[in-house]
Amino acid sequence: MDAIKSAADVNLTVAIGSLQLSNPVMTASGTFGYAAEFANLVDLDCLGALVVKGISIKPRPGNPPPRIAETACGMLNAIGLENVGLERFITEKMPFLRTCRSRIIVNILGDSIEEYAMLAKELSNVTGIDALEINISCPNVKKGGVAFGTVPQMAAAVTSAVKNVTELPVIVKLSPNVTDIVAMARAVAESGADAVSLINTLIGMAIDAQTRRPKLANIIGGLSGPAIKPIALRMVWQVASALSIPVIGIGGISTAEDAIEFLLAGATAVQIGTANFYNPAATGQILSGIESYLRQQGESSVRAIIGSLRLGV
Repeated sequence: MDAIKSAADVNLTVAIGSLQLSNPVMTASGTFGYAAEFANLVDLDCLGALVVKGISIKPRPGNPPPRIAETACGMLNAIGLENVGLERFITEKMPFLRTCRSRIIVNILGDSIEEYAMLAKELSNVTGIDALEINISCPNVKKGGVAFGTVPQMAAAVTSAVKNVTELPVIVKLSPNVTDIVAMARAVAESGADAVSLINTLIGMAIDAQTRRPKLANIIGGLSGPAIKPIALRMVWQVASALSIPVIGIGGISTAEDAIEFLLAGATAVQIGTANFYNPAATGQILSGIESYLRQQGESSVRAIIGSLRLGV
């Protein structure tokens, strides 16, 4: 019997809490601008969700250049969370985003719990936003600059504050720069997070041996790209195995096979990041590849392979 199914037979829909997506392929915050930048390169309407560049209350200029350095199988960035700020995002960026049929997820960042709550409250009243993603890799200026995402209690407090002011689904983006990723995920889940996305970038640096200077003006930056995929995949599997809330996989995904590995490990959806820089068509290609894989495997739904990793002999 022929197990190959037609495209019409394959159900690609997934749910992130109450948020229904037409498929599991999303963009990663900070790698896709505000989506309009890719409008002539990608069919924005075909993706499950567009996750826009992180938004803060006030505009941020970011770090001085150089802010990006290529590494073996990846890149370092020290952009410094440059963004247009809340007011300009709403007035300048949302009109275009409202024309997209894909779900719109807004990544938010702050220097204090109060700033996160303020952003969440304001964005909850903006038409066209389907969910919020909380970047907890930011430093808490009131606590000496310790990142919210490295202390479970701090991550939990941010999550609770956001959940208290919004009805939108809340996704917490976890930092890999911790000793126990499951403890971090559990802390935000118990505080009401509807889902977690992981991983954010790993902290790294690069040096120019000829000049004996750091390749980044900021000295250190976030490592992303294929080099971090094994770490991201391991963390996704650990969190998905331990918790019942949806997990969104991020980290080094550049092909359909990469994305499928994350789904098999337990991710409900995936975000494509660094690959967008060198292959703007990556998201569409990955989506097509997932669909082809499902047909080849004789599966009628992407949900059938989520968490279906086979262990043992």
